[in-house]
Amino acid sequence: MVTTRSSKRKRVNQNDPEKEEVEEEQPPQQGFDEKTTDKTAKEKKKMESPVVVLAHGAGAPSSSDWMVRWKAMLAKALNAVEVVTFDYPYIAGGKRRAPPKAEKLVDFHCDLVRKTVAKYPGHPLVLAGKSMGSRVSCMVAGEEDVPASAIVCLGYPLKGVNGAVRDETLLQLSAPVMFVQDSKDRLCPLEKLEAVRKKMNSANELHVIEGGDHSFKIGKKHLQSTGPNQEEAEDQAVQAITTFVSTCLRER
Repeated sequence: MVTTRSSKRKRVNQNDPEKEEVEEEQPPQQGFDEKTTDKTAKEKKKMESPVVVLAHGAGAPSSSDWMVRWKAMLAKALNAVEVVTFDYPYIAGGKRRAPPKAEKLVDFHCDLVRKTVAKYPGHPLVLAGKSMGSRVSCMVAGEEDVPASAIVCLGYPLKGVNGAVRDETLLQLSAPVMFVQDSKDRLCPLEKLEAVRKKMNSANELHVIEGGDHSFKIGKKHLQSTGPNQEEAEDQAVQAITTFVSTCLRER
């Protein structure tokens, strides 16, 4: 806030009007600070434009058609300053090695997130991921120095290889979580996810893509029914994500 210079106003001497007038010091007046207003507007704009870190799944890199398509959809729908994608070391550079345990990817993922936050100060952070990438994103969100405003899980792999429910990470979260799941995803039966959601401490929502598999691909039989087509179903999922993230950012 800027102020104008103090001014002096003449006042008649009430005891003797014929004597010289005395000057009275006036307090400085508050002025309109355009710089402060512009700064506030810019900060507000930042708050409405998140930076998204989108992690790939276990079997395909960030250059896969699925990742490229969802990166573009999220960038447009969320008005993101950037959607950052990357490859975990085990698959980078065209490598095709088996993925390690998710826990072993956390440090690498955390480093990238920290660099992204430093690059875009003031912009809210949204962590997102496909399958394994969503699980690692939830682990990263649990780190003390990762200020995640929201997490978007695109096909969370709730069940492990042995069929056990892997809910420990979800139950420890404090950041709000959006699950986008398929009705026919064997890695995340909806009834099991619903039971976990009820136990979670963090706010969470679920959007279901009916007839879809783990990669959101809707089966032909379901497409022949009265339901939405593939593009419409994904658009509906993106709209649900947008509503969820927007609410999270307003409540920060």
